[in-house]
Amino acid sequence: MFNKILILTFIFSMIFSTSFAQKNEFKIRCIGFYNLENLFDTIDSPDTHDSEFLPNGKKVWNTEKYMKKLDNMATVISQIGDEYVKGGPHVLGVSEIENRSVLEDLIKMPQLKQSNYDVIHYESPDERGVDVGLLYRKDYFTVIKTSSHVLKFDFDPTDETRAQLLVTGLLNGDTVHLMVNHWPSRGGGELESRPKRNAAGNQSRMLADSLLKINPNAKIIVMGDLNDNPDNESVKKHLNAADKIEKLKGNEFYNPYYNVYKKGVGTTAYRDAWSVFDQLVFSQGLISKDKTTLTYWKSNIFRKNFIIEDEGQFKGYPKRTFSFDRFQNGYSDHFPVYMFLIIEN
Repeated sequence: MFNKILILTFIFSMIFSTSFAQKNEFKIRCIGFYNLENLFDTIDSPDTHDSEFLPNGKKVWNTEKYMKKLDNMATVISQIGDEYVKGGPHVLGVSEIENRSVLEDLIKMPQLKQSNYDVIHYESPDERGVDVGLLYRKDYFTVIKTSSHVLKFDFDPTDETRAQLLVTGLLNGDTVHLMVNHWPSRGGGELESRPKRNAAGNQSRMLADSLLKINPNAKIIVMGDLNDNPDNESVKKHLNAADKIEKLKGNEFYNPYYNVYKKGVGTTAYRDAWSVFDQLVFSQGLISKDKTTLTYWKSNIFRKNFIIEDEGQFKGYPKRTFSFDRFQNGYSDHFPVYMFLIIEN
């Protein structure tokens, strides 16, 4: 009897969720983030460390492979959030891109051409030559202001990493602030590299607080590959992101991926341990019972079967482009993350 009740409850919740989303009472908007795992072109750039991604490099990176990579990335992006939104997210933050031109090539792919995407990108001083960027659908999002914020370390002034991208724009008439991040890696060990991610968390928080000072109800979304999990101090303490939406205090952000991580689900895997490095964290301005303004609805991880390795040593992992420098025509070593916002018609 109890099992029957559980089944009926589950069915009812699914029907309610679907009917809620499909009613004409609400518009649904999708915002996502995707680490594109080394989206490099085939042209030698003297200002980036791109030697392995050249035709004569160790990965023998040529036009054929580059076009396959673009095609695979476009296929994934076009399906993110497709349970409610078609053509790809209305806004998508991206990381591990070499330059603006690779994003311009990406949005011209057949899967994305009709979505009318445009690109925001700044060059970063990153040692590997990779940057962050933002793709947005011009029919839905209007850019107001953009800026790039270089991250410096007082304790290691020679180290250079990805800058943080801040974009302010209008989504359904509401002002939204989007921060795209790719925080310092764990190279050299988690403990040794921790201060750099803490510094990145501090910088994101400082940028957010400057916006909240102007408008305490500002709608801010911090997205990215943070190279830390939701319970690490860079996210929980320095970014000040909490796990319980009903118990937020002061200017705490809400992190919907905290409980996902605690369930053992991840966006990237290493040595059979899953991590949720890819996150969407947001301010309380997006949490409201008033649906006449953009409001958070729910979030997810994109894990369709075709981007998951289905055999071998890494079965169940994200299916990446290379395995030990062997091209396997995959996608990325990260799964994308995305969230839905709703607003009354």
